[in-house]
Amino acid sequence: MNATAGRGDTGSGTGSANGRNTRRAVVVAARCGLATRGVLYVLVGVLALRIAFGETGEQADRQGALAELTEHPGGAALVWVIGAGVVAMALWRLSEVVFGAVGPKGDRASKRAASAARAVFYGVVAYSVLTFAAGRGGGQDGDQQSRDVTAKVLDVPAGQWLVGLAGLAIAIAGIVIAVQAARRTFRDKLDTASMSEPVHKAVEVLGTVGGICRGAVFATAGGFVVHAALSYDPSAARGVDETLRSFAGTPAGPWLLVAVAVGLVLFGVFSWAMAMWRRV
Repeated sequence: MNATAGRGDTGSGTGSANGRNTRRAVVVAARCGLATRGVLYVLVGVLALRIAFGETGEQADRQGALAELTEHPGGAALVWVIGAGVVAMALWRLSEVVFGAVGPKGDRASKRAASAARAVFYGVVAYSVLTFAAGRGGGQDGDQQSRDVTAKVLDVPAGQWLVGLAGLAIAIAGIVIAVQAARRTFRDKLDTASMSEPVHKAVEVLGTVGGICRGAVFATAGGFVVHAALSYDPSAARGVDETLRSFAGTPAGPWLLVAVAVGLVLFGVFSWAMAMWRRV
């Protein structure tokens, strides 16, 4: 009886150890992923600022950010690190599908579905980054890729509907991102007990301003995709770079692009803050 109990305890201890190891791996993946997201947003924001001030050569998107990295010593290795970080982000989101997200009602089906969508999104991003790192992703910019994908989908049966629905989904996602940032729903995920009051206030500003600007970019990009569907014109679809450049074509001129670009940089810094203080 004692021997049996001993084996049971050992099994329980092993299970507990496995649970702790899994938990530790999820936390590491989340923090690495969030930090990597921050790097990409800061780089894209800086490139967008350059465009706003007249330097039109760079692409203000993920591919442009990766290309910018490769121009510096050790940049090629950093691109691989970025790819690994995005993979970690995808795996973290996938873990939320399996185990549920942190916070109240984190195991609801809607929460798991949202995490699944994020896992797929970051999986696609990871593939793009790793392809670039391997030297197979530099031939075509993100804007052209958006037009090519739109053209291919438009050619399939019900393609116009599919493109329109995809654009609508992106636009709605952007609006949701902006609204959630304005409502500061991210506060529920912060470990505020580990933050001083000034840091807490600064992170709230970063998350609010950065999130609204990020949402504006998504919503605008989605609007262009919807327009491409309605006009049956794949050239109307725009990637991140052309979407950002479109802000400079508004009556506000380049200053609106400056504001959005600064917001993206702030969101990148906010991602770094989340990497430190987000409850996972």
